[in-house]
Amino acid sequence: MNWHLKCFSKANEKEKIMAAKIRKRNGIMILEPGGKIVRSSVSELREMILPEIEAAEAPHILINFEHVNRMDSSGLGTLAEVRTLASRKNGRIGVINVSQQINDLIVLSRLVRVFERYDNEDAAVSGLSF
Repeated sequence: MNWHLKCFSKANEKEKIMAAKIRKRNGIMILEPGGKIVRSSVSELREMILPEIEAAEAPHILINFEHVNRMDSSGLGTLAEVRTLASRKNGRIGVINVSQQINDLIVLSRLVRVFERYDNEDAAVSGLSF
């Protein structure tokens, strides 16, 4: 199991903007961001996840939004970019624990069909494994 943990914060603030873990389960990369996925943290998130996508033959990624309390359009754009890069390599992206705020953002952006939704991690790992 591989674990990565990074915390991102604004230079002039002590408030944590986002923390993210990446782990693998049955060949599925599980991204577990926490906090806020907003403009000030998306470049770091991109730097963390893109090498994982590039290294995979056909990346299968699960994003667990359980600990995300806010996401803006920059965060959504980054996730759409991740999805595009993964799909170019015949990969798939699944999501779990999507809050109402993130769901509304996805629906308003008309990206609702871009991400595969699952009820829990076990179902997602099983579904993304095929």
